[in-house]
Amino acid sequence: MSVRSFAVAVSFFLVVTQATAQQQPTSEAPPPPETPPSLPTEAPPPPGEALPLDAPVVSPEVSKKFESVVVGTSETRTSGSIHVIKPEKLQRFELDDPQAILQTVPGVYGRGEDGFGLRPNLGLRGANPDRSKKVTLLEDGVLLGPAPYSAPAAYFFPLMTRMQSVRVLKGPAAVQQGPQTIGGSVELITRDVPATESFGLDLAGGEYLYGKAHGYFGASTERAGFLLEGIHLRSDGFKDLDGGGNTGFHKNEWMAKARYRLVPDGPVRQSLQLKLGYSDEVSNETYLGLSDADFSDNPLRRYGASRLDRMEWYRTQLVLSHVLESGSLAVTTTAYRQDFNRSWRKVNRFRGASIADVLADPTSARNSIYYGVLTGQFDSSTREESLLIGPNKRVFVSQGLQSVARWSTTTGPLSHNLEAGVRYHYDSIDRLHTEDGFRMVGGALVPEGEPTATTANNKDSTYALALHATDAISWGPLVVTPGVRLEIIRSKSRDRLLGESQSGALEALMPGVGVYGALTQALGLFGGVYRGFSPPAPGQPEAVLPEQSVNYEAGARWTRRGERLEVVGFFNDYSNLTDICTFSNGCLNDNLDRQFDAGEAHIYGLEVFAEKTFRTQVGVSFPVSVAYTFTQTRLLEDFRSADPQFGLVRAGDELPYVPWHQLFATVGVEGARWGAYVNASFVDVMREVAGQGVIPEGEKTDALLTFDVNANWNVTRWGQVYLSARNVLDQQGIVSRRPFGARPNAPRTVILGFKLSL
Repeated sequence: MSVRSFAVAVSFFLVVTQATAQQQPTSEAPPPPETPPSLPTEAPPPPGEALPLDAPVVSPEVSKKFESVVVGTSETRTSGSIHVIKPEKLQRFELDDPQAILQTVPGVYGRGEDGFGLRPNLGLRGANPDRSKKVTLLEDGVLLGPAPYSAPAAYFFPLMTRMQSVRVLKGPAAVQQGPQTIGGSVELITRDVPATESFGLDLAGGEYLYGKAHGYFGASTERAGFLLEGIHLRSDGFKDLDGGGNTGFHKNEWMAKARYRLVPDGPVRQSLQLKLGYSDEVSNETYLGLSDADFSDNPLRRYGASRLDRMEWYRTQLVLSHVLESGSLAVTTTAYRQDFNRSWRKVNRFRGASIADVLADPTSARNSIYYGVLTGQFDSSTREESLLIGPNKRVFVSQGLQSVARWSTTTGPLSHNLEAGVRYHYDSIDRLHTEDGFRMVGGALVPEGEPTATTANNKDSTYALALHATDAISWGPLVVTPGVRLEIIRSKSRDRLLGESQSGALEALMPGVGVYGALTQALGLFGGVYRGFSPPAPGQPEAVLPEQSVNYEAGARWTRRGERLEVVGFFNDYSNLTDICTFSNGCLNDNLDRQFDAGEAHIYGLEVFAEKTFRTQVGVSFPVSVAYTFTQTRLLEDFRSADPQFGLVRAGDELPYVPWHQLFATVGVEGARWGAYVNASFVDVMREVAGQGVIPEGEKTDALLTFDVNANWNVTRWGQVYLSARNVLDQQGIVSRRPFGARPNAPRTVILGFKLSL
């Protein structure tokens, strides 16, 4: 299909949907129709219980948009595993790290890296967590990755501090969001334009010169409204750089929203919303870790060879949405563009040795010399002992036009909540990677003076047309939700160094169906099956296949006011599991962005989620929640990969970076004006290389149990003081050895803050 054909198809679909369908509004749209009486809704807090201090001032209908209505029906009756992290929970955690927040949801895994969560590595239900490239990431319904099709590695992730809620979709609901449907999607919901004048300020400081300044202001009239929001986050870093130096970061994010109701009343209502965003980051981050012996001596040490390492990026965002409503029908049409420009200067390799091999065995006769150069103990004496350091410069574009429609109707005894969506998307990545040689002299890096070498100069781009449709069909206690997704993808890759170009074409159909049956008003059973899909990156050989699987889940859900218990078993049957070689995995220049097909694989497990708020007669309540995940993986075919995570694989090997056991639990106590919470997080040992049997030393992460303590006190009606102690017992462990050496989790950090809300 040509680009022109894509455009014609999009235009046709937009005309049809605007005439025949209605979308449930996104966080930027007007309130949806009231929930049908048959669907249970959450009751308001009892008298005397305080609302979150900085909860947005919105109508009850708006507050339920992403908390009660999911996949065409209420969250409690959804025929799949759906989790919404609500504003009050985000405020309890007071966390900046997206990985730490999302691991409170069962089935979400992470691989630690920098300790701050600047570039989180997230996976759902066993999918490879490297750079979150197997997860569909969205902000307010729009793909947020720098290039979700051409280069899905998420080197950008929004600051969680400004998010109002987070929605995680797994199971058959995954066909609603793409292109990655293997595990599911994570959608971040930003603050909406307030219905009345609203102002908030959050100032905090802590150890390692941590600092946070977050503010917002908005107001509305009957027809128009606006919101301005900004945040600055910083730290000097917790690592000890040999010779001294800053190992921290600073990030800024700005967002502006404006809303105007074109036709506020009448049989057909219309409104426009504009969202503008700007973000930037400067971080003294590196891929260089430690040898196991050095980690044991001081896990926070950082070698002087990484002194020049520095990431700089900026991102701009423009989103324009039009909402049309008529009776029980509505359509939201959105045009968007995001530009992301990044340059990461870092240690890449020795000219004559692999840094990963050196740190894995630093005492061997050959490696001991390189290790001495890496740590600054020895001077570089040969050309092979020079370090190659250089920036990976990348420019990303992501833009498109999408329309999502929802329509509620009945046919006889059946109630329907239909959703149909179309998206025409373009994204690209332009790479320019260069290196310069540096010699270690007296503990300092000295340029060799040789010409700069260019290791990559290429551009990948993708045009994609995606269509999906679902229908939540309710009949008494039964809800059946069939759905289907179609991806039509055209890609192109141009290598300027070799003077070669390559094109690709792919179509994928992803059907799915979920069923929920209510046994009682509170208890129900659900199950589903759907086809998972992950597209190959542009420029792959013709023999390379997309990642495909058939995924199953079945479970039970108990929901009552203030209570939820959910137990889900899942089984992902891969016909072809894939791996894309990235620098963050330890791949070198010749194999960067190359895909490897691993063939058949099985991933299965059990997810348990429970939460309850115990209330007393004296106005004190005790919120408790637990999220547990058990996972098993098995590769069913022999293969060889240049990715160090796999290497030579034998049938029966387990996947790397998937823990058998993972647990998150929180216990709190709340009064009318105060609250205190203890959070516990446990992540089991993870393989770092595919294998089976006993995991060799040096090829596994540490099992890690950490505790956070948070407390807050509303000193006035409009002011709150809070204290957050992260990793309060100061537990340290190896969370990863990718790409070069052992990496630690963040140490204990105590933060004191003040919030103002008017």
